[in-house]
Amino acid sequence: MAAHLSYGRVNLNILREAARKELREFLDKCAGSKAIVWDEYLTGPFGLIAQHATSDVPFILHTCPHVFRNMKWKRCSPSRVAAYFHIGFLNQECYLENDQTSLYHTAKGLMTLQALYGTIPQIYGKGECARHVANMMLRMKREFAGSQNQILPVFDTLLLLDRNVDLLTPLATQLTYEGLIDEIYGINNGYVKLPPEKFAQKKQGEASKDLPTEPKKLQLNSAEELYAEIRDKNFNAVGAALSKKAKIISAAFEERHNAKTVGEIKQFVSQLPHMQAARSSLANHTSVAELIKDITTSEAFFDNLTVEQEFMTGVDTDKVNTYIEDSISQKDPLIKILRLVCMQSVCNNGLRQKVFDFYKREILQTYGYEHILTLNNLEKAGLLKPQISSRNNYPTIRKTLKLWMEDANEQNPNDISYVYSGYAPLSIRLTQVLARPGWRSIEEVLKMLPGPHFEERQQLPAGLHKKRQQGENRTTLVFFLGGVTYAEIAALRFLSQMEDSGMEYIIATTKLINGTTWIKSLMDRPESQAP
Repeated sequence: MAAHLSYGRVNLNILREAARKELREFLDKCAGSKAIVWDEYLTGPFGLIAQHATSDVPFILHTCPHVFRNMKWKRCSPSRVAAYFHIGFLNQECYLENDQTSLYHTAKGLMTLQALYGTIPQIYGKGECARHVANMMLRMKREFAGSQNQILPVFDTLLLLDRNVDLLTPLATQLTYEGLIDEIYGINNGYVKLPPEKFAQKKQGEASKDLPTEPKKLQLNSAEELYAEIRDKNFNAVGAALSKKAKIISAAFEERHNAKTVGEIKQFVSQLPHMQAARSSLANHTSVAELIKDITTSEAFFDNLTVEQEFMTGVDTDKVNTYIEDSISQKDPLIKILRLVCMQSVCNNGLRQKVFDFYKREILQTYGYEHILTLNNLEKAGLLKPQISSRNNYPTIRKTLKLWMEDANEQNPNDISYVYSGYAPLSIRLTQVLARPGWRSIEEVLKMLPGPHFEERQQLPAGLHKKRQQGENRTTLVFFLGGVTYAEIAALRFLSQMEDSGMEYIIATTKLINGTTWIKSLMDRPESQAP
């Protein structure tokens, strides 16, 4: 059991166990022993709910999100050939087509959550997809009106947010510890693969050729005490936190000299496993921090971040950016170029036609005309587009919602803007305002953002109205349709920890993303252009 999932007001192990039960029931439909041949794409997601192992059994279940394209066949002896093959198909993600299948599954998933945790009384949403999901949920609720579970509601509010409402945040470079790990190395299903050199235990006289060449694979979740402490910190505050932890661990080991009696020695020995695990954790995260620091202290990183922050503060968004122009001429990775160009477009409500045509021409001439499909996809997604109206609403939105905070406190933050060293994620600011003073206070800004905003109420079964204890926090489930970044998650955790917030947030999403993975998902040929 993943004990860390049981912490807090919402016991997430209930959801994990429900998923495991559903998987077991699905497998039980296939008679006899069976082996599951996983597509590599699926081992991570399913590993979050069930362990997989190799077995010598006659039945093979092959789950294939890419259908038969990725299926690999192996010769079997006649005695091992199964009489039946059960092939489980999983729905593909939908990017640009107007296919609502994924929205249906989101609504169905939210109905499952309500079956486990009770009916959510209030639903708020912003965006077209949010409206569709809410409509589907309400329709499903009417269809199953007679079979409601008599469960006291755990969640007070559900907030559905379209990624389309806030296109800017994922394009910006995340500056939290966890966010930077994801930006630089990529976190997949709670694991990261890192260069092995920093983790090698090199002994005296050992030749460098004997050092490990396989990537170091680390699991990242809040079950690890140190990671839980530093994951959401701005990276500039991580060094001090690691130094403080090192002193605490060192002092704990020094305590062995003070153990004189048998009882004291026994107590020290009982604490050793925890202390050794803490020391190993510290060594790992010190190495990770050193790897990240090598990147963040580079001139290239600083220059890129400077341009991002200029765009976010409205500096020169209406003309060709010389840094982007130079980066194209040096043939920097295309994804880097696209992230910056899209950010400029979003912050300027589209690019002036002359600027748009210049970037488009330079990108196609430098990286190849096959990328015209990529540019077309970005345009369809609203990330890169010519300016239709001369009016740019972003400065008004930025000012009203206080999206840029000068002198953000990175060491001891007092605002969510610390996660991007000055920029407060629009999505999280909307969440914050909803809690207090409410969306009616920003009605005009909401109209400037794409898609409708709405409120729905769900009737609770009789006798299940919640009596709140004095000082008890409300609980909001925030569902991001189209993906969420680790920096946004950190900002929501920060809001939960604020003494006067009166709110606890639980986060759900269709996918964890960053600017690179997001742009890559919209590229026609991403495999040759990853940075």
